[in-house]
Amino acid sequence: MAFNPNNVLMQDSKTGSVPVEEGTFVLKDFMTQSVVTQLAKYEKMDKTEKKFTYLASGPGAYWVGEGERIQTSKAQWLTAKMVSKKLGVIIPVTKEFLRYSIKDFFTQMQPAISEAFALKFDQAALFGIDSPFGAGVSVFERIEEKGNKIQLGSLGNLYKELNGVISLIEEADKDPNGFTTTRRFKQSLRGAVDNQGKPIFNDPGAGATNSALGLPIGYVNSKSWDHNKAHLLTGNWDYTRYGIPQGMEYAISEEATLESVVGSDGKPINLFEQDMVALRVTQQVGFMTLADDAFAALTPAAEGAGA
Repeated sequence: MAFNPNNVLMQDSKTGSVPVEEGTFVLKDFMTQSVVTQLAKYEKMDKTEKKFTYLASGPGAYWVGEGERIQTSKAQWLTAKMVSKKLGVIIPVTKEFLRYSIKDFFTQMQPAISEAFALKFDQAALFGIDSPFGAGVSVFERIEEKGNKIQLGSLGNLYKELNGVISLIEEADKDPNGFTTTRRFKQSLRGAVDNQGKPIFNDPGAGATNSALGLPIGYVNSKSWDHNKAHLLTGNWDYTRYGIPQGMEYAISEEATLESVVGSDGKPINLFEQDMVALRVTQQVGFMTLADDAFAALTPAAEGAGA
């Protein structure tokens, strides 16, 4: 008989691949919650490594006199290699969940899995927090390497500082195409005005995308953000790439002790003692940045500054 996730209970199938339909829903939810997957360009990956070429600079054009030969110039194409890493989440649940069918179980777990994936991926991609992709790969690490930072309060008002952040990228002859920040910074954006006293923040309402100075704003879950390093990031996000090469896999344990998760008594959860099970889900995800001059940050005011 063919495997059918509608008919098989979790207690009878404690390891395996997440069913395609449910895995697709989780991935779509993850990609909706992650600001990086919304801003970065997707690279299709069939394996855990992928080499691809990208246009670093285009060919030049020349004025040509009548009868003269047209000069030629080469476009600069560079090769990059993206390597995916395994992203995993462990979720403790009561044993009653084992009586769910595989399909229903992952339908129930979808929000928790996708949120956990989005939080961890955005942390690594934006700030390099617990990043498996190597040093200097995250957006903020590239910003620090280039020195593309403007301090909040350093130019007198937020309008000038955001304009300054944008100009840092334009100086490299690149066009920024989006801001990313947290909702806690939304109040500052909403109160900012230009030199004519007009608001620079636009909120169309009804769930539409906010914008400032003509650039859309993507909001990150505050848990994914390093508030000590930046208030806001911007850049040409075409210079960030991500890929998802294979389906999700899962395993269920009934006897492990979860050292990183504590119960109400402050002690690590022992699944056997507490009659619980733990779901582990893993997924390969790749990420890389392609330029160090394509991003800039608005950073916190120096301690003691009168911003």
